[in-house]
Amino acid sequence: MAEPVKKSYSSPLRAAQARTTKRAIVAAAARLFIDRGYGSTTIDAIAEAAGVSRKTVFTSVGGKVEALKLAIDTAIVGDDEPIPLLQRAHVQAGMAEPDARRILMAYAADVRQIHARIAPLVAVVQEAAGFEPALRALAEQGKEQRLEGMMVLAQVLADRGALKPGLTLPEVADILTLFNDAAVYQRLVAERHWSEDRYQEWMADALVALLVPVGYRPSRGAGHPRRERSS
Repeated sequence: MAEPVKKSYSSPLRAAQARTTKRAIVAAAARLFIDRGYGSTTIDAIAEAAGVSRKTVFTSVGGKVEALKLAIDTAIVGDDEPIPLLQRAHVQAGMAEPDARRILMAYAADVRQIHARIAPLVAVVQEAAGFEPALRALAEQGKEQRLEGMMVLAQVLADRGALKPGLTLPEVADILTLFNDAAVYQRLVAERHWSEDRYQEWMADALVALLVPVGYRPSRGAGHPRRERSS
């Protein structure tokens, strides 16, 4: 009599438990990195804070660099859903606005919310990048990803006919990226004690003044930027 064939299966319950464990590890790592710094945070400390074993930390998220990257990725979008930022509903809605000024207002609101979550983690990366090559690479990767996203937004603005004469798309992306820097939020809000409302208002006003021509009027039928293929 032939032996029964073992069936491979994916347990939804097991997957949900694994995701819950990973979420707890990432949250614990984020707290420790912010409170103690990168160098003083150990895998054992992360495991203890998350209530799991050292082995579980490695199997679930990897080492310290991977844990920090996951913490930043989660903070950027606000959750651990596998949906890229540019594909999020609120980002799509902002870029679909027919008026470029409203696009920039939505952008400033998004940047404010993102930086409120990631600024302390970005500071951790910057402080440790000098002695940890992997964190220098992580910081460079983050810069490249932001620039790619800003090129998409620059194209959306160009499609609205909303850029001052003489501005190239790379220049617009550079300006947008400059404002999309957690160090600016950290300086103005955390150090200089600007309110978050003031920070957001300042960013929106500055970007409109820098990018949008005087007398700009939205074109009829605008509001449907071409869809970019996500990586």
